Amino acid sequence: MKIGVLGGTFDPIHQGHLVIAEEVVTRLNLAEILFVPAGQPWLKMDYPVSAAEHRVQMVRLAIAGKPGFKLSTMEIERAGPTYTVDTIAQLQAQLGAGAELFFILGWDNLNELPQWREPARLVKLCHLVAVPRPNYPLPGLNSLEAVIPGLTSSTIILDTPEIDISASEIRQQVAQGLSISHLVPEQVDKYIREHRLYT
Repeated sequence: MKIGVLGGTFDPIHQGHLVIAEEVVTRLNLAEILFVPAGQPWLKMDYPVSAAEHRVQMVRLAIAGKPGFKLSTMEIERAGPTYTVDTIAQLQAQLGAGAELFFILGWDNLNELPQWREPARLVKLCHLVAVPRPNYPLPGLNSLEAVIPGLTSSTIILDTPEIDISASEIRQQVAQGLSISHLVPEQVDKYIREHRLYT
């Protein structure tokens, strides 16, 4: 079974995340996508991140009623910093040999992969599906391959969709009292307002 994995802080989850998930499911014929909110993202140790319970609930609301979209709280439940390689290894162990995992990341993240924990092990555990990010160049697979052998054969580069929505801009708009109804699902917008997030 082909399963996509979309990790992120999801602070908040937005329409861009959902469009990317739908595109990857269609393009790669995946059975399902797991949305995995980060527990304590090691790359964002210096940034304030909303409480896990809020981020999890926003993901739950955003994917409700969407067949094949599922929530995994494994990173929230795991103590300490969150590393992708640990999550993928844990998922592979849980799902068994019949599961083929496709980890979705942005072109920008793919270029930073050599800085991640155990990238060579990560590319052995799953396929990487790199989606474009506005203003970021196409990743140089040859130079990455030189640092992470095996990366090229396990990476799928997609040229669409290019989504120009960022969670940080959404938080800024909320703080300024501007509408975000066009950027997040209706239930997420309502949740943010009810819980006075980002104000």
